[in-house]
Amino acid sequence: MQVKAPRGTYDLLPGQIERWQWLIAQAREVFTQYGYGEIITPIFEHAELIERGVGETTDIVSKQMYTFSDKSGRRLTLRPEWTAPVVRAYLEHNLHARPQPVKLYYIGPSFRYERPQAGRYRQFHQLGAEAIGSADPALDAEMIAMPIELYRRLGLSRFVILLNSIGCPVCRPAYRQALRAALAPHLEELCPVCRTRYDLNPLRILDCKSEKCHELSAGVPASREFLCRECADHFAQVQAILEAFGLEYRLDDRLVRGLDYYTKTVFEVTSPDLGSQSSLLGGGRYDGLVEECGGPPTPGVGFAAGMERAMSVMEEQGLNPPVKGGPDVFVVTAGGSRAGEYGVRLRGLALLNELRRAGLTAETDYMNRSLKAQLKAAGRLSSRFALIIGSEEMAKNTVQIKDMQQGTQEELPLDSDLIGWIQQRIGGSKQ
Repeated sequence: MQVKAPRGTYDLLPGQIERWQWLIAQAREVFTQYGYGEIITPIFEHAELIERGVGETTDIVSKQMYTFSDKSGRRLTLRPEWTAPVVRAYLEHNLHARPQPVKLYYIGPSFRYERPQAGRYRQFHQLGAEAIGSADPALDAEMIAMPIELYRRLGLSRFVILLNSIGCPVCRPAYRQALRAALAPHLEELCPVCRTRYDLNPLRILDCKSEKCHELSAGVPASREFLCRECADHFAQVQAILEAFGLEYRLDDRLVRGLDYYTKTVFEVTSPDLGSQSSLLGGGRYDGLVEECGGPPTPGVGFAAGMERAMSVMEEQGLNPPVKGGPDVFVVTAGGSRAGEYGVRLRGLALLNELRRAGLTAETDYMNRSLKAQLKAAGRLSSRFALIIGSEEMAKNTVQIKDMQQGTQEELPLDSDLIGWIQQRIGGSKQ
């Protein structure tokens, strides 16, 4: 039986990965310009960290975590999201002793046991950022503006910013009470999951994907009607800053996000090009998470974006990154593996190595093809030059250089500055 990749995973192959690497390069450039430094956390963490940080009533903890026990009996889980691990690293390495806020970004895989569908995988990749140590609403706006700038550099369009505030521990209890009161007449009609959420965290009912639950919760009060003065002022400043940035947004009373650690500002960016799974990114403020993870009261805010979804939108919108052409040089050797001919091959391989060490991209034939077939291979790869070495060239200590774009050919001594000659012409053609 043929072995295939596990369900919900995929391979990135040459021809696809160029777009992937370009996306990563653009993200690193944008994050660095905004003052964020990269962090890489372990792929697995203690399960307790995710359970405490993300929340036991969330889908991630209750349904989606890949949790296992190691040989010492420790409960570990594959990283389902990055914020709790970043906060753990912030505390473990005493980053709170550095000038605040600490601004970090990440790029890498996460794991959730979900039903695979378009734009959703069990191993997926996120890029995102966290700013820990400041309650400034300007950071909330920055967490929206920064990925929007990234999407613009990628060439994406037709995205929508959704914005809401879900309050804080001071004002949220009153909102939860109002939600329960509004939903009480329909409690038995809710799905089993939402009937559990009714007692534990009624805000999550607004996030249910069941059409019936969506209808039953349509007329409930909005969280923004219950904000305390501090939360209301904070949210007003976030909106004012976004408007100063020239970013259009839409207030969404149903936006609560699926993680328990969020406070105050929550946001999503969606794209109509993604169909039902329309979210490109999501995030918000989490002013109680550091304390929940064992640290002092410390504000924080962040976002996470799915890389696969960004790739899907790029493909849907016909966006192709600037991809480097074929190799600079293809070394053609008119000598095979037979006795008396292998010296030509050795000289060609030595030249290939010299070209690569000089920083040029260089290829050669590994299939013992004829001279004509090697030149065809150089053409298929869109090589800039073909360097041809045969027994005649070896005797004269020369090499034939064919310009694959111009179709011209000339002979140069092997002991001349051959590499400098090529670099000069390659550099000129790239200007």
